Amino acid sequence: MKTIFVRDVDQKRDWYIIDAAGKPLGRVAAKAASVLRGKNKATYTPNQEMGDYVVIINAAQVAVSGNKENDHLYRHYTGYVRGLRTYSFKKLIERKPTEPLKLTINGMLPNGRLGRKMLGNLKIYEGAEHPHGAQNPKPLEV
Repeated sequence: MKTIFVRDVDQKRDWYIIDAAGKPLGRVAAKAASVLRGKNKATYTPNQEMGDYVVIINAAQVAVSGNKENDHLYRHYTGYVRGLRTYSFKKLIERKPTEPLKLTINGMLPNGRLGRKMLGNLKIYEGAEHPHGAQNPKPLEV
């Protein structure tokens, strides 16, 4: 079977919205990463950006199970000597409510230029308000 190649001018991109309030972090991230990659389309090609735009609202209210709120650690290296910063999920969601979801989705996308381009099609907001009403995003169930 031949791989399908779709030109950029021929592909149609849709907008989807996911409400993350009370939903598990991993399930929201997996669904968003799948749509960003374009795996929900018949014209999916692994080496092309075929995905749609994804808007995630209520990212601050995403749920984690068990004791992950205190035990799961996120690490960030500043680039300086002794610059390794470590934050628990609870601390990170207080400081930057969209960051845990963004980091999780980023880990599910390809590394390199293609993954960074796909991550640009992701819009995350901590509350229910978002400025993408003109694009008429379709609701996506998780």
